[in-house]
Order: sequence, then C-alpha cells, then structure tokens
Amino acid sequence: MFSFTLYYHPLYSDGLDRTARFPVDRYRLLAERLAQIDIEQKIRIKEPRLAERNEILLIHEQDYVDRFISGSLTDKEVRRIGLKPWKPEIVPRTFRLVGGALEGLNDLLCGGVIAGNMAGGTHHAFRGEGAGYCIFNALAVSAEVALMQSNINRVLILDLDVHQGDGTAEIFAGDDRVLTVSLHGENNFPFRKKVSDLDVGFADGTMDDQYLAELDRVLNRLANEEFDLIFFFSGVDGLNSDALGLLNLSREGLARRNRKVFRWRRTLGVPLLIFMGGGYAKPIDDTVDAFCDLFIEGAKEAAFAASV
Repeated sequence: MFSFTLYYHPLYSDGLDRTARFPVDRYRLLAERLAQIDIEQKIRIKEPRLAERNEILLIHEQDYVDRFISGSLTDKEVRRIGLKPWKPEIVPRTFRLVGGALEGLNDLLCGGVIAGNMAGGTHHAFRGEGAGYCIFNALAVSAEVALMQSNINRVLILDLDVHQGDGTAEIFAGDDRVLTVSLHGENNFPFRKKVSDLDVGFADGTMDDQYLAELDRVLNRLANEEFDLIFFFSGVDGLNSDALGLLNLSREGLARRNRKVFRWRRTLGVPLLIFMGGGYAKPIDDTVDAFCDLFIEGAKEAAFAASV
C-alpha cells in the first residue's frame, strides 16, 4: 500500500545534455534503484505537471523568466547557471522541476504528511538570475504558493545541502513569513554568502558526530519557533566521496541526519516536503544510494504517520 508520493519525470535527466559537467543520470538511476528496492511498494512515483508561468512570476522577474523561455539569456547568464551545453528540453525540464515541488506541496495542503520531489529545490536561483545549476528557485516558488493559503502563515526552509541556500536567503530576507535555515560547508560555494535567518557553517572535513551534534542544537532551537510547513532541502553532497562537498560525512551519518529530521517533524506534527538537493559523488552510486536512503526513510515516516 502506497504511503509516500514522490514526483519524478524522465526529463529530470533527459532534459540535460549528456556532456554537461553535471551528474545527469542521477535522477534516472535513482528512479530505477527505488523501483528495485521498494519491494513493499511504499513509494508511489508520479509524473508532475508543468509549473505555470504565473506561478514562477510569484518569485522571479518577468524579464528573466521570458528570456529563459525564449532562449535569449546572455552567455554570461548561462555560464553562471552551468549545465552547459543547453538543449531545448531544458525549458520544459525546468518547469517540470518546479511542478514536481508544487505537486508535492498540493499533497500536503490536501492533508498529506510527507511528500517529495526527486529533484533539487534549486536554492541558488535569485529573483532575476540563476546560478549554481539553478534556474528557478523551487523552494521559493513553493513557499509563496503555500503562503497564499489561509491556513499557512509561516514556512520553514531547512536547507541541509552542503552549499548555502544563498538565493533563498536573499529572496526572503526580512520576510517573517519564511524562516530560512542553512547548515553548509563554510568554505564551499557560494563564496560570497547571503544571510539566512540562521546560518551554520562547517569547517572542511567535518565528520558525522560534530555535524549531527550541531544539527541537534539547531532542531532544538527551531522547536521553539512556529511554522505550518517544513521544506527539507536534503542534499547528500556532504558525503566523503562527493567531488564538490569538502565535508567528511558517511552514508550512515547522512541516514542518521534524515532520521533526526523526520523524528523531529513527528514531535511537531508539521507536514514536510522533501526537496532532493545536490549530490556529486564519484562514483555516482554513492549519491544514488544516499538518496535512496532518504526516500526509503521518508516512506517509513509517512507509513508511521498513516498508522496513528
């Protein structure tokens, strides 16, 4: 019996050129791996809709959005984003990525407890430009859509990717409706960081025990805050085999991180939406395995919530 819905579309991988300096296949490989190991069928994988232009415009500047759609961003803007060389499918891919987040959000707004999108929250995208593999900020768009609902007054963005969520921090700077929290590598990209509501930077080589102790302190502090939704940006690029991460976390350390977040959510009784975040391990199987752990644990937590 399905208890956890996870959104995925083949364009998540196929919308990128295979020669791009990016682990293009991680989405496809993850979908295949989950289909193999989810023998109890706890996870339902569904294709998301396309986000609508007017939804994107809740956050992003019209000129930037329309020039992206028409393929007229400057070379400098494209280089800042990366994912080169671009192919035409990058446009529907980007709208599917945001659509997957909005589909998961809708599941929560309709009474669900946990849902997920098998792609990133794209936290480096700003209102008028993209950066760091991020074109539209799915976290920000989803938060703004959520806050249009009468029963949603505040959203927590808990960003545990190894890279600071600079785009999200700047978009919601001074906005009390969104609480931005980022635990990241201090010396990692972005090198000019923005100011989140709460930032915790880790030194290169940080290992499991130190990381998890700090996470405990942050979660205990956040338990005193009020929010109606949790967006869990759950990158696995802190892995010790990650090519871009600089931290020294084990697969089991990341699995413990996930369990801590899910159990903490349980004590609060607040719905949670998973955004996949980054992962650039070599071999790529390390990234895929860590994300499998994340979504299997999410499915277990959803099953528990359904049983009580």
